[in-house]
Amino acid sequence: MQEKSVSMIVVAAGKGARAGGRIPKQYQTIAGKTILRHTLDALIRSYPFTEIVCVINPEDNHLYEKSVEGLSLSPAVKGGNTRQESSFNGLKALTAKCDLVMIHDAARPFVSDNLIKELIDSKASATIPGISVTDTVKRADPQMNIIETVNREGLYSVQTPQAFDYHMLLKAHQSLTTASFTDDSMIMETIGEGVTIIEGDEANFKVTHPEDFKKAEMTIMNRLADIRTGHGYDVHRFEEGSSVILCGVEIPHTHRLKGHSDADVALHALTDAIFSSIAAGDIGCHFPPTDPQWQGAASSIFLEKACEMVKDKGGIISNIVVTLICERPKISLHQEAMRMKLSEITGLCKERISVQATTTEKLGFTGRNEGIAAEALATVRLPL
Repeated sequence: MQEKSVSMIVVAAGKGARAGGRIPKQYQTIAGKTILRHTLDALIRSYPFTEIVCVINPEDNHLYEKSVEGLSLSPAVKGGNTRQESSFNGLKALTAKCDLVMIHDAARPFVSDNLIKELIDSKASATIPGISVTDTVKRADPQMNIIETVNREGLYSVQTPQAFDYHMLLKAHQSLTTASFTDDSMIMETIGEGVTIIEGDEANFKVTHPEDFKKAEMTIMNRLADIRTGHGYDVHRFEEGSSVILCGVEIPHTHRLKGHSDADVALHALTDAIFSSIAAGDIGCHFPPTDPQWQGAASSIFLEKACEMVKDKGGIISNIVVTLICERPKISLHQEAMRMKLSEITGLCKERISVQATTTEKLGFTGRNEGIAAEALATVRLPL
């Protein structure tokens, strides 16, 4: 039997005001990645979709582009004023011919492979996941006075993704453009088409309120239970110059550091620490000093590569420590700028980054102001 052609629409146009924060919740970061990126990564792992279209608010395009960097997706589509309009815009934007279309909330990052499979395997023209309501349900007035107790028998809390016959759903949207619905299954119900519920997944919760972010981070961390620590060490001598670059920050000084690249001893040590945590060799293996393309290169390139390799393994960097060993320049004046730069390069929040410094009490080559040494530790979490 021929396999179904399945496309996916991810609705990511909302403001997510209930979640708090300065930016919409789908672009807020959990464990090193935005919620939207966690969601897309889960979908891409679960099934080879014919096409994936994200529906976004154009005002958030810069946040969206950063979230989906490196992914092969169809161009994003402008969202509407309502959830229904956004879904309809996504349907109209699909370019691939598909039998089945699935519509998913951007803020449900824990959709499972099994749930996707069950939805695709369903024989119904409309299938949605739902969780039986087990708590007692009350209806209240605007003043929060109880009006009645609702019979919970047959009640379900509905989730996404929801799966539909593509042509049937498109036709339903086209016939109901003046109405407003909170999910696509309501549209099918309104035109008289049957909708089938399958058992949902408690883990497939929607990040809606501030406390959901903590729950989501705990969920991710529990899945990344292979915890590793990597160590890196590097040394660069001084030569004639007027500044040094440390942790990506240029600092005025009486000399500069000598090296094939920009000689950022701190980033070299940190890059090696990350490489060692995933047993990926050292910086020289990936960026040989004999290769002319790295002459004068920014060391942030090396660190970004190491971070990308961790992501490729499905892992995250959870903590980094850099220790600079020198008499001069004075590091304490620049520590915050260094932490901010490391956060920018790695995507790790500043609270998980430590930059510290020490001297050798005028002993050894650092004590004689001949150069700078750096040590780094990186803690990485990978899937088991």
